[in-house]
Amino acid sequence: MTDTVLSSATKEVIIGFDRPFVIIGERINPTGRKLLSAEMMAGDYSRVEADTLAQVAAGAQMLDVNAGIPLADEPRMLAEVVQLVQTLTDVPLSIDSSIVAALESGLGVYQGKALVNSVTGEEERLETVLPLVKKYGAAVVAISNDETGISEDPDVRFEVAKKIVQRAQDYGISPADVVVDPLVMPVGAINDAGKQVLRLIRRLREELKVNTTCGASNFSFGLPNRHGLNASFLSMAIGAGMTSAITNPLHEPEMAAVMGANAVMGVDPNCAQWIKKYREPAAEGEEGAGRRGGRRRRRNA
Repeated sequence: MTDTVLSSATKEVIIGFDRPFVIIGERINPTGRKLLSAEMMAGDYSRVEADTLAQVAAGAQMLDVNAGIPLADEPRMLAEVVQLVQTLTDVPLSIDSSIVAALESGLGVYQGKALVNSVTGEEERLETVLPLVKKYGAAVVAISNDETGISEDPDVRFEVAKKIVQRAQDYGISPADVVVDPLVMPVGAINDAGKQVLRLIRRLREELKVNTTCGASNFSFGLPNRHGLNASFLSMAIGAGMTSAITNPLHEPEMAAVMGANAVMGVDPNCAQWIKKYREPAAEGEEGAGRRGGRRRRRNA
């Protein structure tokens, strides 16, 4: 069993085999959100506050925090957002940036054990991010691409992941603190993308024995009814062994799929969380509500 333990100052979350699936809320990210970008650039973090509270209320166990805005002072801004979010919630954070200085700035003010998002198999990235992960005692998302780009061959992506895990160990970082992103491809563009990534998830779990995450919504890119398709993908990915995902917890179909998968996989004892979420209260004055079996069926004459 592999457990990746993340924490805030007061709360611990474990991503692990045979544990409930962990939802990492994706909303605190200005990429593709013009209004949020403009507000953050102006020093207005009111939308960040609202997104933080809404995602936690919707069931996110962790939050991804990103401040990647062109021409912004990203190190300063990321540190400010990390500090703000930690005053609003006790869930652990994933500190997300492609800029190493911003990652260090965010880690420097973070209280607890963070998840760093992310490192790739590129040599320059390995040599700059992994020492930072070790210095701050964090865990890291390992994205399965390198200098050659993103391979459509899942076996190539497996080898990149294996390389990152091995290099992390060279820096004294346990495989338990490496959460691999196998890179989910759009099924609308690559017909076998689903089958490929499910097989890769199984290999990562069984052979490398590492936890996994992904940007789940990428699977449905360009297709109609994206929420329905994402929900199907998440259910099957959890069955294959995926242990977390960076996604939007405000989308009910995806959240229902995750909660249902937790019940199916036996990590929601007595279906307690499912019942808490979905059981309807008995109508006023109704007798026998919840009685096992309900009414008897009439036999055919």
